Amino acid sequence: MTEFTSQTDADGVCTVTWDVPDKSMNVLSLTGLAELDALVTAALADPGVRGIILTSAKKDFAGGMDLNVIARMKEEGGAEPARAVFEGVMKMHGVLRRIERAGMDPKTLKGGKPIVAALPGTALGIGLELPLACHRIIAADNPKAKIGLPEIMVGIFPGAGGTTRLVRKMGAMMAAPLLLEGKLNDPKGAKAAGVVDEVVPPETLLARAKEWVLGAKDADLVKPWDQKGYRMPGGTPYHPGGFMTFVGASAMVLGKTMGVYPAAKALLSAVYEGALVPFDTALKIEARWFTHVLMNPSSGAMIRSLFINKEALEKGAVRPALPDQSVRKLGVLGAGMMGAGIAHVAASSGIEVVLIDATQEAAERGKAHSEALLDKAMKRGKMTAEKKAEVLARISATTDHAALSGCDLIVEAVFEDPAVKAEVARKVEAVVGPDCIFATNTSTLPITSLAKASARPENFIGIHFFSPVDKMMLVEIIRGKATGDRAVAKALDFVRQIRKTPIVVNDARFFYANRCIIPYINEGIRMVAEGVEPALVENAAKLVGMPLGPLQLVDETSIDLGVKIAKATRAAMGEAYPDAAVDEVIFRLADEGRLGKKSNCGFYAYDDAGKRLGLWPGLAQHWPVGEAQPDLAEVQHRLLFAQVLEAVRALEEGVLTDIREGDVGAILGWGFAPWSGGPFSWLDMIGAARAVEICEALVARHGPRFAPPRLLQDMAAQGESFYGRFAPRARAA
Repeated sequence: MTEFTSQTDADGVCTVTWDVPDKSMNVLSLTGLAELDALVTAALADPGVRGIILTSAKKDFAGGMDLNVIARMKEEGGAEPARAVFEGVMKMHGVLRRIERAGMDPKTLKGGKPIVAALPGTALGIGLELPLACHRIIAADNPKAKIGLPEIMVGIFPGAGGTTRLVRKMGAMMAAPLLLEGKLNDPKGAKAAGVVDEVVPPETLLARAKEWVLGAKDADLVKPWDQKGYRMPGGTPYHPGGFMTFVGASAMVLGKTMGVYPAAKALLSAVYEGALVPFDTALKIEARWFTHVLMNPSSGAMIRSLFINKEALEKGAVRPALPDQSVRKLGVLGAGMMGAGIAHVAASSGIEVVLIDATQEAAERGKAHSEALLDKAMKRGKMTAEKKAEVLARISATTDHAALSGCDLIVEAVFEDPAVKAEVARKVEAVVGPDCIFATNTSTLPITSLAKASARPENFIGIHFFSPVDKMMLVEIIRGKATGDRAVAKALDFVRQIRKTPIVVNDARFFYANRCIIPYINEGIRMVAEGVEPALVENAAKLVGMPLGPLQLVDETSIDLGVKIAKATRAAMGEAYPDAAVDEVIFRLADEGRLGKKSNCGFYAYDDAGKRLGLWPGLAQHWPVGEAQPDLAEVQHRLLFAQVLEAVRALEEGVLTDIREGDVGAILGWGFAPWSGGPFSWLDMIGAARAVEICEALVARHGPRFAPPRLLQDMAAQGESFYGRFAPRARAA
């Protein structure tokens, strides 16, 4: 089956149409690249063709490159994977450069045929790099479309000429947000930024493209960088203006990445070096740095977790084989921040929602939360008044449980109190049908115990949303001992409807995410009690890729919540409770009214507006800083292994059944060092034997909580990796 086709009309305009079979979005494969090259080459050689339009038969242009292609390049390279990748990338450069030169005489720069990219919708990654090689980019005025180069978000950078072309088109400073931050724009925003040349009504897209082709002159075909006397906008590195740009960019990259994301540094190197040489040499430099990044294990791990595995989970990799269970009518019990957030994302996805609380005022307040979010979207131009009205009309705020009749999924988001949750479950089951699935949104309470209040435990499941619901992409689905497959399928289909990423875990204390993040927080607090400089704790975490240090994180989530969790855990574990040293710190802070950000005082000091000012100086009075401080690596190992050992134990105990969920869930759920690809990918990077060695050293200095699990010890003894040992499921992605 072909991915590109072409047709030439009576006026000599050849339209090359991209339409990958059996996919909702075009992605470029090596087969497709070869087809495109052949069609463009034939059109350029045909005297009857006056110019070419490159477009898509789908509603969008393209979603990027099939990243599995890159993995195959490395595998097929055998003993020389870097050479194979570099040569493969240079072939792509060759195809795009032939499009760019379009048959023109290399000396006179005349005689070429105009090539225009007509974008009906989203154009990402190679879906924008390809148009950047064309002579003009015309986009349909489609506000839902996203145009940009998001490769940096999955651990690589635009390597098919996008980096070099965008910088030479816009200058390094203007291109930086698109390249280094992966910023996406709608078509009008892309035009304002200088990425696309025109935005036209969708119905006139192809007509306008043809008009431009037929009216184009030789000068319209020559890119600025191919013209004599070209000067880069903003200046090259040795230009006074350019010098300051590159100095600032280097500082910005290091400040944002803390040196742990190789792609950003490599991208900046490619831009810097490429700016000093002719265009074709710059493309070769870009290809070399792109290859360098692809050979870095961080890049492979990020691609696997944030693209391949994430996509697999979103498409139902762990879903029971049952008919579609999409939600038609959703009931949300509890209109607080979590319930209101769940109602908002569901209504925004087209689902009818009944939002219930104890009083009408509370229910309306929950609906008002959605209205406030929609108003913000309107101010940013992302929402129309009509769309806002449609979303709000889907939310019925009430106190009447009878309104839940006809719901096929209930999400309960009331207080974390088993008695309250049990009462809610009984009230709901009295009015909903026997096939309705009941989900409890909880972060700590065991699902199996909560299900005892249900008359239909097979229909009872946990759905753990992360706060704020509208922004956090992960949803943790918890399967109790009695939970049936249909409940799991319903929960997974619901998460798919609201466009979030699910993981499914088996019931256990704190499930998966909180099981791993609580030890991270506790280890940071424990170090403060030991006399480790709090700034060292916080900065060590950030320098290893954690988005927040453990002390800031507990301030954000609230210290009194930590106290509540600690008391409940201690009551459940009795003498086996391991965190008394942590309790001494957080209980004292709570007793002093330092509850974190919500009280404008915690481990950090805040001003009256809630702005964080720095670590609270009073910490040193309560817990004096020791004269001897541990080295950076020691602190980082404590913080990382506190998390990854829990992830391994969760896999060992069957809480996790798929390491893909462990890696994706860690990155999306609590921001575990995204550069690593997740805890299992990181352990594979350093090797099980090295991990065990570090653990044993930590045990000797800090106690048995760092003891390596039996699974990790066995893998070290056998020289295994997680993605090697669990390969059948991992490769299914």
